[in-house]
Amino acid sequence: MITLIFYFTSDGRVDFRELVKELASIFRMRIELRQIGVRDEAKMRNGIGICGRPLCCATFLGDFQPVSIKMAKEQSLSLNPTKISGICGRLMCCLKYEEDVYEELNVLLDELNETYEYVKETNDQDFKEALDQDYATFEEKLEDFEKTLLFAEEYDHHNAILEIHPGAGGTESQDWAAMLMRMYQRYGDKKDWKIEVLDYLDGEEAGLKSVTMRFVGYNAYGHLKAEKGVHRLVRISPFDSSKRRHTSFASVDVMPEFNNDIQIEIDQNDIRIDTYRASGAGGQHINKTDSAIRITHIPTNIVVTCQSQRSQIQNREQAMIMLKSKLYQRMLEEQASKLSDIKGEQKAIEWGSQIRSYVLHPYSLVKDNRSGYESNNPKNILDGDLDNCVYAYLKSMVKEDVDE
Repeated sequence: MITLIFYFTSDGRVDFRELVKELASIFRMRIELRQIGVRDEAKMRNGIGICGRPLCCATFLGDFQPVSIKMAKEQSLSLNPTKISGICGRLMCCLKYEEDVYEELNVLLDELNETYEYVKETNDQDFKEALDQDYATFEEKLEDFEKTLLFAEEYDHHNAILEIHPGAGGTESQDWAAMLMRMYQRYGDKKDWKIEVLDYLDGEEAGLKSVTMRFVGYNAYGHLKAEKGVHRLVRISPFDSSKRRHTSFASVDVMPEFNNDIQIEIDQNDIRIDTYRASGAGGQHINKTDSAIRITHIPTNIVVTCQSQRSQIQNREQAMIMLKSKLYQRMLEEQASKLSDIKGEQKAIEWGSQIRSYVLHPYSLVKDNRSGYESNNPKNILDGDLDNCVYAYLKSMVKEDVDE
């Protein structure tokens, strides 16, 4: 029987990061999950690096079927049973998947050891070739399993809302922003995510002035959070008749979509709602009615817009979700700032602090300034082949946490 302790932060949120870190360390130590029983409860309760206080525990059988949910004696918060059940369900699925993969890797490793010993004794060429193939398969599966352990943050599994804004430079930067939009659309397609353009504003001659996109899929935010920051492009301008080299900038902002997972009270007196006609394709109904919504939160000057839906009511609901997500993210960043716990990619976005450079001329190079990852094939990356960049960044963040 497996007993898992849920840890909650001071504001009542589940501390998934510490829980997943503990589980990841168990995997890395090659300890079977089924060996963890009630005897380890004290260890998890008092473990190094686990912050917050124990509030409730969920008891699971070996096959991860939930038996009961118990509240600790120290309970001082009233929690919604539906929310607790949802948390248990998500964690149960995650644990079941990771345990299955871990056991599969153990079986493959045992088979590799047996084949290796046989080849060592007989020097059979057929088995040697099979050993090379099996090893390549094992290495690939092990790398994929390692990637699943990189998504340890609390909101990594959420959908993502991504915004792109061109920097100074007019048409050059606006065209660069459009190239980034295409890159993320290609990346989302390769991940089989659902992609929705919530708001789009055309550029004056080419490209775009701003775009807001929604990515729906498992770990969408966990992947795309690596893209937050300023992106720099160096190329021969297609808009310059003299064929001179130009440098363009565009900023990318990424936040998790919270939906109804959070409770934020917004005073109606603090917001201003404007309606206008949607631009672009969409039919007579959209283009002839004021269905697009712009909401301004006056105290923070946060502005969100949505024009992807046919009705004003639907656009308003989506815009309110975006506003709540931005306000909640702002609150989390302010709390982290007070604790001096903000990482490099979360600093204020400003020109000259680019996270990644894409050089198309005089040589071909993409370099991530945070992880040090480099690629000589910018075409593939601009076509949506972003996994190597993303995972290099996530691994570098894990290394920083270990060093700290």
